Amino acid sequence: MSNDKPRSIYAFLIILTSGLLTPGIMRSAIAQVISDGTTNTIVNPDGNNFTIINGIEKGNNLFHSFRNFSVPAGGSATFDLVNTPTITTIFSRVTGGNISDINGLISTINNSNSVSLFLMNPAGIVFGKNAALNIGGSFVGTTANSIKFADGVEFSATNSGAVPLLTMNVPIGLQMGTNPGALALQGTGHTLTLSNSRTPINRTPSPTQLRVQPGKTLALVGGTLNLHGATLTAEQGRIELGSLGDAGLVSLVPTTQGYTLGYSNGQSFGDIQLAQKSLLDVSGVNAGSVQVQGKHIQLTDSSLVLAQNLGNLPGGNIHLQASAEIDVTGTLSGIRSETLSTGTSGNISVITPRFSLQQGAALNNITFGTATSGDVQVDASVLEISGFSPISSTGSVINTSTFSSGSGGNVFVNGNSLLVSDGAGLSSISRGSGDSGQVFIRNMETTVRGSNLAPMGTRIGSTAFSTGNAKTITLDTARLYLQDGGAITTSSFSAGHGGDIRINATESIQIIGSNNVINNSGIPNSAITSSVLSLNPTLQKQFNVFYDTPIGNAGTVSITTPNLTLKDGGAVSVTNDGSGNGGSINLTADSIQLKNQALIQAKTASGDGGNISLGVGKLLQLRDHSQITATAGGNGNGGNVNINSPIIVGLENSDIIANAVQGNGGNIEITTQGIFGLKFRDQLTPDSDITASSQFGVSGTVQVNTIGIEPNSGLVELPVNVTDPSQQIATGCAGSEDSRFVAIGRGGVPQNPTQQVASLRTWDDLRDLSAYRKTDKVTTQIPVSPKVLVEATSWQRNANGKVELIATQSTANIQPQLTCDAVPKS
Repeated sequence: MSNDKPRSIYAFLIILTSGLLTPGIMRSAIAQVISDGTTNTIVNPDGNNFTIINGIEKGNNLFHSFRNFSVPAGGSATFDLVNTPTITTIFSRVTGGNISDINGLISTINNSNSVSLFLMNPAGIVFGKNAALNIGGSFVGTTANSIKFADGVEFSATNSGAVPLLTMNVPIGLQMGTNPGALALQGTGHTLTLSNSRTPINRTPSPTQLRVQPGKTLALVGGTLNLHGATLTAEQGRIELGSLGDAGLVSLVPTTQGYTLGYSNGQSFGDIQLAQKSLLDVSGVNAGSVQVQGKHIQLTDSSLVLAQNLGNLPGGNIHLQASAEIDVTGTLSGIRSETLSTGTSGNISVITPRFSLQQGAALNNITFGTATSGDVQVDASVLEISGFSPISSTGSVINTSTFSSGSGGNVFVNGNSLLVSDGAGLSSISRGSGDSGQVFIRNMETTVRGSNLAPMGTRIGSTAFSTGNAKTITLDTARLYLQDGGAITTSSFSAGHGGDIRINATESIQIIGSNNVINNSGIPNSAITSSVLSLNPTLQKQFNVFYDTPIGNAGTVSITTPNLTLKDGGAVSVTNDGSGNGGSINLTADSIQLKNQALIQAKTASGDGGNISLGVGKLLQLRDHSQITATAGGNGNGGNVNINSPIIVGLENSDIIANAVQGNGGNIEITTQGIFGLKFRDQLTPDSDITASSQFGVSGTVQVNTIGIEPNSGLVELPVNVTDPSQQIATGCAGSEDSRFVAIGRGGVPQNPTQQVASLRTWDDLRDLSAYRKTDKVTTQIPVSPKVLVEATSWQRNANGKVELIATQSTANIQPQLTCDAVPKS
């Protein structure tokens, strides 16, 4: 299209691409500024330049009303306050129903105060790439129907037939209509650069930008907001983006920077999109604040929210809130807060039902100075951090970092589910003398899923590369899944210490590795680990590590869960490649199962081995080359292993080890009711072993305490001399004497065949004959045979842990009951 095409076609294309078509109605922007005659506003045109004077002055407020308000490229709209020099706020409305196309300069002149400007057009506002502001105060662009004031007066753009009742009070809110008009901003995109991950953002002025003076507010409030290559700048001030989908009141709270916008519960919101290197920038000597509120908020194509603090005071906060979803995609897309001096960077907060960062997107809070970086807090029912940048190979990340003496901020994540996958990360990192921040996660389900294609791994981490320490990771969840190399790790690569890990999973933990049991960094694949690791020279240079051999200590891993499963190389580990100690592992579970080279490991290169303590309520099982091992290399002593479990099973060359090389072997103490498949041996064998040996030092000890009831305790010792049965049984009824035995009545048999029955009892029929008199179905009653006491031959422990005596019926010598039917008749 040539530059001399009709303006109407150009406006149509802007409206089309900006999504400003109202169903059934085509609204076109008209490049002119025309008064509607209701507020004594006078417009003096001069080609594409328009000078605006007079209006209605009420105290420090000045009111203007226009039928059309559009500024063409190269043109201007100048509010000349020569007749009203003392005013502080201009309220301007557009009543003609046409979209305002701002593609030139809006300015104020001849004023003695810093003047703020409200531009209200319910039909919609488009800011082109040449749009610019030159006003002393704040700017609010809105598609609201009216502006409300503290005394109840309403300055309406939809009810302008009569001369409006105006006020000197301060505005308290923007009243949106049922279908708020859209706002669109175009530009050529920001020109920010990032040399590497260890340096601040390089801020260079954008060739096109909409900006206010330092310390002031730039606010855009309406229906759908679309920013395509737009740069909004409010150095040391405040940027507000608000999108509403229906009628509602947006409150205006005056501040020293201008205004803070407020939204009520249950309000309907619209969509906000930042694309094509759009930028919201509040950097400055003391960084400002940003608030973005909508339904769907999307940042793509390296679009960024930036707050770089260069001063000594704390920076302002960045807050994004969406009623449906926030989606951030692509390299350099995201939110970044930095501090370069002694003032802390502001906090970053995100509230939404669903939050996703993909393909290298990042939410970073960083300190390059002596001040602490701000915190990061995410409240999202569903949080997904996935993928890495195809350009820089950096993963999508939520992170706080320090590159100097200031400490990193903390990371807080609350919600229902968290997925970290395919090279992404959730972490706090120290690359200087300051400590990293802590990481707190509370939800129902956490999944960390790796990928062989991810160059830097997939992790929830706390890491120290220099003299600072890695701090604690705390995870409270119901279910935790680590898969395909996904890890929860606190690591140190130099003089700092590895942090602690505290995990409470109320239902289960599954740590499942992949075919590559050990990944490139030496960390067991799919692991919960606190480690001190030695990097190769290339990575040492890349991460600015000054120690060839690390000297820090590993931290403590504490896990509580009913069910812990480790498979295919999955591990719980504390590891130290340097001279420090190996850390500790404390596991409490009802069931722990290790399968296919799974590990519970405390390992050191030269320091003392770490300690392992397992408290198991029901079963500890090791299968297929799995290990529980606390070992030390060099002069270090092997760690100690303490296991308390009712049942311990080790099969298929699975071992419990506390070995050393030159130092002493560690001590293994096992308390159990039964141990199966594992045996103590001096050295490892192809079988399942328990060993605490040392190649050149003193071997450790192995103590197995079997808890249970002694089978012989409480039994009566039988007499040594057996009674002669011939003296106890009377002989009689010899068959050779043709004798016979007759039982008469119920008197029974005498104690001696030579004696008569002691007493005769009359015959009584004790049977219940009532059953025979019934006419309905009769159930036969079978008398229960009396129980016979049988001598016990063995014992066992039942499922409740109690001892039961057992007799083998087939081998018991039981005398059958003798009845008269057994006597042959003569």
